[in-house]
Amino acid sequence: MQSKVVVSKASPDRVLNDYSSLLDKFGYQKLFKKEDDIVLKLNLSWSLYFPSCSTEPWQLDGVVKKFLDDGYKNLIPVENKTVVTNPLKGSKLNKWDNIFNKYNLKFQPLTDVAWVKYNPKFDMLALDKIFPDGFSIPEMFIGKPVVHLPTMKTHGHTIMTGAMKNAFGGLLRERRHHSHKMIHEVLVDLLSIQKEIHPSIFAVMDGTVCGDGAGPRTMVPVVKDYILCSDDQVAIDAISAKMMGFDPMKIDFIKMAHDRGLGVGDVDQIDIVGEDISNVNFGFTTGKSPVVFWDQMFRKGPLKFLEKLIFHTPLFKVPIFLSGFYHDYIWYNMIGKKRIDEFSKTKWGKLFFSYK
Repeated sequence: MQSKVVVSKASPDRVLNDYSSLLDKFGYQKLFKKEDDIVLKLNLSWSLYFPSCSTEPWQLDGVVKKFLDDGYKNLIPVENKTVVTNPLKGSKLNKWDNIFNKYNLKFQPLTDVAWVKYNPKFDMLALDKIFPDGFSIPEMFIGKPVVHLPTMKTHGHTIMTGAMKNAFGGLLRERRHHSHKMIHEVLVDLLSIQKEIHPSIFAVMDGTVCGDGAGPRTMVPVVKDYILCSDDQVAIDAISAKMMGFDPMKIDFIKMAHDRGLGVGDVDQIDIVGEDISNVNFGFTTGKSPVVFWDQMFRKGPLKFLEKLIFHTPLFKVPIFLSGFYHDYIWYNMIGKKRIDEFSKTKWGKLFFSYK
């Protein structure tokens, strides 16, 4: 059966209806039962708000409202922490709290749930090498369907990021930064795990405001007015990559997942429903922030002989501090706030700041 990706246009004055229509066009209800406990895996790339960086409030609002209106009452919004992000702070500053209060939902930081050792049934590409002593996943994920809420943006480690990488923040704990060394293989492993533990996997991607440049944080926000959804994580990432101007089959994690039969990465084999995107090309290019650049230098570049010293000793506190300081205090104040000011004048910026 051919994979399907629905692509629609969205406008701030009707965005909740746009999301409702998007999901109806896909026929999403065939993936879920009314009594299901459905995990909503949000995307927090930065505790601070920056356009296109993390799940947008109208994206969360539209998906939650649609599910509740259609009788799915057991929604569990979740997100994890990294060494430089805090889910509770991120939920407040990205205005997710407004949505949770509006619909009386309880946000579940994955730092507060039970994690259990997991042994995949498939032959792993990377996780067994990165975590030779084994790794854990959230126990609450097992047996539950999941809905991913990524945004369309570039990423210095993976060229672009979307549905597949959103699992990275849910299935691995804080030490997942070690996976940067084999990030493409890890994303393929994680998709295989998802197929083992989730009865269904769905992604609803926001491209109303996209991120170009040195993602996933230090980007240039670009208004594009698109939203997408699919139950094929490889296909939705492939279509997103194509729209941004990349060749999906030249992005390693998409090509590997396609070749392993985990989804469809070849655009010609994907049924694109809705908008005609045959001539869509955002012309995005992926840059690398200083943090991503030096991470790669120490993990797999000419300085990799220092990897154990930098990342596997107490010295790791130094790059954590430098990353947080650079992103939150230097770049955000010197560059980010100017871009947010410009964004605030757009139709989507006005919608963001209208969330109270």
